[in-house]
This record gives sequence, structure tokens and C-alpha cells, in this order.
Amino acid sequence: MCLTLVRHTAPDVAPGTCYGRLDLPPGPDFPDEADRLTRSLPPATRILSSPLTRCLRLADHIAQARGLRVETDPRLAEMDFGTWEGVAWDDVPLAELDAWAADFDHARPHGGESVAMFKTRVADLLTGLREGQGCLLITHAGVMRAALNLTGQDATWQRRFAFGEALTLSAEDLGRL
Repeated sequence: MCLTLVRHTAPDVAPGTCYGRLDLPPGPDFPDEADRLTRSLPPATRILSSPLTRCLRLADHIAQARGLRVETDPRLAEMDFGTWEGVAWDDVPLAELDAWAADFDHARPHGGESVAMFKTRVADLLTGLREGQGCLLITHAGVMRAALNLTGQDATWQRRFAFGEALTLSAEDLGRL
């Protein structure tokens, strides 16, 4: 049993913008990116997607190519950054970033989700999908980082995921939840 988490393709947003729950469309290169990604993914029997447009469009594209249907799950959405949403990271007040860094798991200087709240949401999803052989989860980099953290991986919050990158969690990984 395994789950494959897939980060959405590049969204239509200025570089350096905080956009967790901000609902953005895919960028202008979406058709080519989605075609390449669809061909590279493993076989699947089920597709679950974040309800955010940048994921849902990709999930629909993959589903159409594979003759599957898409199910949405709000637990696959990116972390809610509250008042930081749509703000350039360089414009987020330094005092707020410092407060977040000082208590990374529990601080909520932006008023959105804490990392602990976010991890609980992702753990709930993954625990329910432990038997998800052949399941593609179309999601966000933060969800992928949380999944790695929850399965005991190292340096998960610093991990970078490229747009369209896939991460497979094995039965052994899922057993650590």
C-alpha cells in the first residue's frame, strides 16, 4: 500500500508571495506542465484533490486522461496563513516572523492555522487513507512537508518541492502515523 502526493503545477502568482489558502489559478504553462506530469505519475485507482483551483484543475486533467473521477477533500488544502495570504514574504512584519519561529508549532501571528493544527488535519487525512493503494493526492508543498514530518522524516519543514513534484509514502511510512 502506498500513497502518492503530488504538488500542483506553477500557479499564476508573483514570486515571493505567501499564498497558502489563497485560491489561485494555474499559471500560463499549465497545459504543458499538466501533460508532462500526467504521463510521469504511477497508475492510480483514485484521485483526491485539494479544493483549491490550482490543484483541482490538475486533478481534473489527470482524471480525464485516466478515466477516473476526482474527489475533493479540504484536508488536502495548504496551510492557512491568515493575514499573510497574498502578501509578499518580504513585507510580512519581522516581529510576526520572529514570533512564529520562536514557537513554530503553536504560534499563529497571522491568525490562521498553527503548524500543530495543520499537522493534525493532515494526520487525520493520512490515517484514514492508510489502505490507499494507488491513490493520488493532488495537494500542496506544505501538506507534503507535514506528511514527511508525521512519518518521522528529518528536516521536513526546510524541504523544497518543485511544482509538479511527486512524493510516494510507503506502507512503512504510513505505519509510523
